[in-house]
Formats: sequence, C-alpha cells, structure tokens
Amino acid sequence: MTTIGVVKAEDLPLSEVLALYGAVEWLAYTKDPDNLQRALEGSSTLVAAHDGKTLVGLARVVSDGASICYLQDILVRPTHHRRGIGRALAERALEQYPHVRQKVLITDDEPQQKAFYEALGYTQTEEFQGGSVRAFVRFD
Repeated sequence: MTTIGVVKAEDLPLSEVLALYGAVEWLAYTKDPDNLQRALEGSSTLVAAHDGKTLVGLARVVSDGASICYLQDILVRPTHHRRGIGRALAERALEQYPHVRQKVLITDDEPQQKAFYEALGYTQTEEFQGGSVRAFVRFD
C-alpha cells in the first residue's frame, strides 16, 4: 500500500532520495548529493510517497507562502507510474498553499508531462487565456 504525507528533510535518508532521483534519471541531482540535501532542507514543503518502506515518489515546493508557490520537483519511480501517485503528491503538496494565487512549474517538453500538468489545472504559458504571460528561465 502506498502512503503519502508531508515530511521533513531529516526524515528522508539521502541514499533513498538519491536512488529515487536515479530511478527517474535526474542525474543532475545525483551528481551533487550535498546540493540535493541543501535543496531538500531549503524546500518549503516536501511530500513523500512510500510503498511499504520504499520511497517511490517525492514532490518538492519552494514558496514565500503568500504570493507564489513553485512546484520544483515531482517524481515517481517508473515502476509505480500510472497509479495516481504523481497526482496525489502534487495535490498534497499544493494543499498547503490554497491562498497563494501563482502556482508555477517548469518541466521538460514531453507530451506525457504536458498532459499530466494540464490534468492538475496548469496551463502552458503560451496557451494561457487570462492575459499576457511570459516565462523566463536562466540556467547557470
């Protein structure tokens, strides 16, 4: 049975988190474990999915708690895809911020991800009907 709940960074053994990020091939995170640990500790909200004792999913939010909420990471082990875990992680993470108007994320350009995030209520910026919106990103 999969359980989903808000956790603290110190409740997540780094080895388990690294294994999860490795399973989804987010290697930029696994190459620098110390940076990943700092990212976890600096997150506003962490939501973990466990299948028994195995970490199978994680959502990470960065927010000021007032005007913006950034869904930084949401990942689920490939062996656990298509079970509703990703949706449950996102919903549990975002329920901490009902009063925050801007909920933002940046993701890869894959059709499955677009469909997933649209199902969660997100709109791609060029398709947004509520006015002119631009998104900018800088990677150093």
